[in-house]
Amino acid sequence: MSQGTGHYYVPAPSKWPIVGSSALFFLGFGAAMTMNKIPAGYYMLGIGFAILIYMLFGWFGEVARESEAGKYGKVEDKSFRWGMSWFIFSEVMFFSAFFGALYYMRVLTIPELADAEHNLLWPSFTGGWPTAGPGITEKFTPMGAWGLPAFNTFLLLSSGVTVTLAHWALKENRRPALKMWLLATVALGFTFLACQIYEYSHAYSDLNLKLTSGAYGSTFYMLTGFHGFHVTLGAIMLTVIYFRCAAGHFKPEHHFGFEGVAWYWHFVDVVWLGLFIFVYLL
Repeated sequence: MSQGTGHYYVPAPSKWPIVGSSALFFLGFGAAMTMNKIPAGYYMLGIGFAILIYMLFGWFGEVARESEAGKYGKVEDKSFRWGMSWFIFSEVMFFSAFFGALYYMRVLTIPELADAEHNLLWPSFTGGWPTAGPGITEKFTPMGAWGLPAFNTFLLLSSGVTVTLAHWALKENRRPALKMWLLATVALGFTFLACQIYEYSHAYSDLNLKLTSGAYGSTFYMLTGFHGFHVTLGAIMLTVIYFRCAAGHFKPEHHFGFEGVAWYWHFVDVVWLGLFIFVYLL
């Protein structure tokens, strides 16, 4: 038990790290073999994903049982908070690199390539944004901000409100309201993903906007695609937290598992606001 201020709970030796390593082994070799069109690669990928799912359910379930058994106290809680804070900071740096690449391309590279003193290679390139860049003649239509992107912004901002309402309900021990608002957050998250899938389909089929559409296409899919991946992870985590809440987990004074996921979801919201402004609006 770890209820004091000086003791840190240390679990018994665990099998899960080696199980996770085995999953990575099969996934790595499976991916390499698949890219080289070796049939066995698909089987190795399947085995790798099966082991990975087994590890996730087993390891996370074990941690949840330890938490509900009261083995985590104030010292562990502080450690978890610092760990999640640094993780989100690393995610901020991750997206900052992509936003930096977009800024470098739009503000520095494209204008310089179109400048009269530097357009020796592509004298007909006039610059401007959005553009595929010099030397690419394929035409495309950029994705507009209003319509589906604006609706997706509304969905994510609303989900930030609902997860906050769920958090308040948890702190006040109002379990029905907690489950209702958390379920609404999950629904909004998956609705966002469904809309983004439709948006990509529309971009490819109707706008001819693809990953191969030069500077604009690559940065558009890189930024929105990685964000969609993070929304997928966040929606899955929220779903797990919902089932834990339905099972009676978390207490008003002890619920960092819920808070950590809420922090992550708010981070996803903020990143989308940046995307909506710099990718869609400007």
